[in-house]
Amino acid sequence: MSFNRLYTRGWEDYELIDAGGGKKLERWGSIITIRPEVQAYFKSEKTFQQWIEIANWEFISTGTKTGKWKCLKSGSPSEWVINYQMLRFSLKLTNNKHIGLFPEQRINWDYILNNLNKTDTFLNLFAYTGASSLFAKNICNTVFHVDSVRKMLAWAKKNMTINDFSDIRWVHEDALKFISREMNREKRYDGVIMDPPVWGIGPKKEKWKLENELEELIFKVSKVIKSNGFLIVNTYSPKIDCLKLKVFAEKHFRKSRIEVFELWMKTSTGKDLFYGNLLRVGGLN
Repeated sequence: MSFNRLYTRGWEDYELIDAGGGKKLERWGSIITIRPEVQAYFKSEKTFQQWIEIANWEFISTGTKTGKWKCLKSGSPSEWVINYQMLRFSLKLTNNKHIGLFPEQRINWDYILNNLNKTDTFLNLFAYTGASSLFAKNICNTVFHVDSVRKMLAWAKKNMTINDFSDIRWVHEDALKFISREMNREKRYDGVIMDPPVWGIGPKKEKWKLENELEELIFKVSKVIKSNGFLIVNTYSPKIDCLKLKVFAEKHFRKSRIEVFELWMKTSTGKDLFYGNLLRVGGLN
């Protein structure tokens, strides 16, 4: 079974310039980075030498998950801020190649803006540095932000502060444990997003793999979403394809609209880059 491609896009402060040779070239405001990208298995349009001539930083892997950044332009900042629409995001170089924002999520931020109202309650599971939480907070009064990593919670709080927001409900807990408790309490949400990693570690160093936990997550989330609410799920796990997402959703959301897509972004040089699979349940837009 084939699934449609859904293309997300950059914006004024973010551009996917080029990709290929296991790397991608990106612009974040005025800062250009080179990062590893397993999906960029094709040949880049520009040469790597051309990339290096314009980039500020290149991530050099030193292990499976870690590495260090090489400065390619003297004086380049290691922390900076970019904008999208009405919001600001604090970025910084980390030793795991990430810089604090997943720009492909723009398509989900727009969806959140179009599907929430002021009186709604929103839940962000695996919330990272809080971009989806901020977009929800811009619309609705009550936002719960759940993440098991204290450093990510601190980063998300910084993003809340620089946007002059307050009163996001911070939860330092494993997402599955949190949603299990909310289900038992019969709590209800108008919107839920989860962007789980392929594997995770809980607050007490509990290890889990997404392919073993995703169906239970979807089942329990189905019990806490209002009948007119929505769910967004992004997954990058090679063991969870679109068909599996569709099967899980149809099993646990039998009366809801279900959409499943492959998520892609096109580089400025015309290359197509895959960003995982996307499930939407319910919603209007």
